[in-house]
Amino acid sequence: MSQWNSGPYPPDPNQAYYAGQPGYPPPQGGANPPSQGGAYPLPPGGYPPPGGYPPPPQPGMYPPPNQGGYQPPYGGQDPYQGEHTPFRYTSTGNYGGAYAGGEDPEVKGFDFSDASIRRSFIRKVYSILTVQLGITLGFICWFLYDHKTKHYVQAHTELFFIALAILLVTMIALACCGDLRRKPPMNFIFLFIFTLAESFMLATAASTYDAEAVAMAVGITAAVCLGLTLFAFQTKWDFTMMGGVLFVAAMILFLFGIIAIFIRSNIVNLIYASLGALIFSVYLIYDTQMMMGGNHKYSISPEEYIFAAINIYIDIINIFMFILQIIGHNRD
Repeated sequence: MSQWNSGPYPPDPNQAYYAGQPGYPPPQGGANPPSQGGAYPLPPGGYPPPGGYPPPPQPGMYPPPNQGGYQPPYGGQDPYQGEHTPFRYTSTGNYGGAYAGGEDPEVKGFDFSDASIRRSFIRKVYSILTVQLGITLGFICWFLYDHKTKHYVQAHTELFFIALAILLVTMIALACCGDLRRKPPMNFIFLFIFTLAESFMLATAASTYDAEAVAMAVGITAAVCLGLTLFAFQTKWDFTMMGGVLFVAAMILFLFGIIAIFIRSNIVNLIYASLGALIFSVYLIYDTQMMMGGNHKYSISPEEYIFAAINIYIDIINIFMFILQIIGHNRD
C-alpha cells in the first residue's frame, strides 16, 4: 500500500487514499475525485483481496467472551436456562437458583457455603443428642420406678462393671478410630452401644438416690444446660481457646476425686461435686462453641457429628451426676 500513499503532501493527484492512511483526506478541489457511490478509486487489483473475504462467523466457530456466572458449553446453549433451574454456578464459586443456600451437605457436587453446612451439622448433632438423652432418661425412670429392676441391678454389681467395660471399649473406639466414627452404619451402631452402656450405669447410680432428688437434679440440669447453651451461642467470648486449661482442671478434679474416696467427709464430697459441676459447665460451653464454628478460633469438622454429640452428651451427664451428688449430700 506504500505505493498509494507515498510522497509529500499535498498528495499525488493520481493516487488513491483511504481513511487512516498518511495523506488522507486529499486536498479540497484536487484530483482523485470520488468514484461510484462516493468512494475513492480502488487500489490496483481492486477488492476483494486475493483469496476472498473471510467467511462470516458461524454459531460455535469462536468461543464466547468470558463473563461472570455460569458459562454454557462451547458452541452450545445453556442446559440450565429456564425458570426451573436446579442450580447455577456463579462467579463467586457458589451455586444459586432454586437450591441456593441449601442445607444438605450430603448432596454431591454442590459447593455450599460454610454457614449452611454448619447449620446442618448443628441440627444433626442435636438430633443425635436428643435421642441419647431420651434413652438415658428412659433408663433412669425405669430403674427408679420399677422396684424389681432397681433391686436386681443393685444386688448384681457385676452388671455395672460389665457396662463400664463396654463403655470404655466403645468410647475409645469412637475417639481413636476416625474412619469408624465417620462411616455409617458402624458409627451409629457403636454410638448406640455406648449410649446404652452409659444409660445403664447412670440409671444404676441414680437408683441409689431418692426419686424426688433425681427429679430435682434432672430439672436443674435441664435449666443449667439450656442457659449455658444459649450463652455459648450468643456470647462474644471465645471459649475454644481454653482447651488446655480445661484439660488441666479435669486432671486436678480426677486426682481430687481419688483423694475424696479415702476421706469420708460430706464437706469434701460437696466441694468435689461443686467443682465438677463448674468445670463441666465450662466444658459444655467449650464443646458447644467448638460445634458452632464461625468466628471462633477452633471448631470441629462437620464430618465429626458423632464426636461432637458424644462430647456434649458426656458434659450433660457429668453435670447431672454432680448436681445429683450435691442434692443428695444436702438432703443427707
